Amino acid sequence: MKIFAIVVTYNRLELLKKSIGALRRQQNLDQIVVVNNGSNDGTKEWLDGQHDLHVIHQENVGGSGGFHTGIQVAYDEGADWIWCMDDDVFPKDGCLDELLSLVAHEETQLDRKKPLGILAPRRVMNGKTFTHEFRRYNLTNPLGSLHAEKLSGEETTPTEIVGCDFEGPFISRSVVEKIGLPNRELFIFYDDTEYCLRAHLAGFRLLYVPSAVMDKHAFFSEDSWAVRNQKKKWKRYYQVRNSAYLNHHYGKNWGVRYLRSWVSGMGYVIPALLSMPFSKAWRPKDLMMLHRAYYDGINERLGKR
Repeated sequence: MKIFAIVVTYNRLELLKKSIGALRRQQNLDQIVVVNNGSNDGTKEWLDGQHDLHVIHQENVGGSGGFHTGIQVAYDEGADWIWCMDDDVFPKDGCLDELLSLVAHEETQLDRKKPLGILAPRRVMNGKTFTHEFRRYNLTNPLGSLHAEKLSGEETTPTEIVGCDFEGPFISRSVVEKIGLPNRELFIFYDDTEYCLRAHLAGFRLLYVPSAVMDKHAFFSEDSWAVRNQKKKWKRYYQVRNSAYLNHHYGKNWGVRYLRSWVSGMGYVIPALLSMPFSKAWRPKDLMMLHRAYYDGINERLGKR
């Protein structure tokens, strides 16, 4: 069995070093592929000196473009399983062994109707389980989230899911063969949700594996609400647009395709309006950005902006 790890990085050299160190301690890993999305903080120079890594330098095409490139390389080089992660998660020793143990167990279950496609490790941040995994897609109720039946984080045994983040998914070669690569046009946000949805619709099983553990770095933990929003504001366009795209593209009725994303967008607009007189977190021009994001999403206009 040939196993590749894919790490996508952008201007986070110290975190990248920690992530690579954690991967180097994993057993049974054949290759580490690092996709550098145009970093200018010394990442390129450091990577060029790491001769045990397969390094790809490219322009900044976001997380989705990075995983698109990395998974393509791993697939072309014959990987049977592809382990994807950002540079801010760090597999604990033995994490890969736990994933492989479950793969071996599943291969003995000949009565399974669906093939095993994606395994999601458990992430721990500041000593607590951090989970976005969920068990059902809501494509019919416009007043509910697309991500339905989220895990509690208290699961202790492998659990069926339908979606996870690109922070450690262990992806079978058969998934790539059947559904292709992540949608690079999403840039950031929801590329993982969209990929898992395609895998789910194609008939693959997805499992959350709590015994396979990764540490996750905590960002903005000391920032105020206003400072945190200022730092993350540029990402809101992609968050709103890509959510609207998924709802429009996969929604089963008019309400999901149009209304859900509008309601979700109001979750940013209303706090912005209320806070503007007292805070620099939001500016009037930001409301136009949110408006444009919604309309780009429902018109399925993607790509980097």
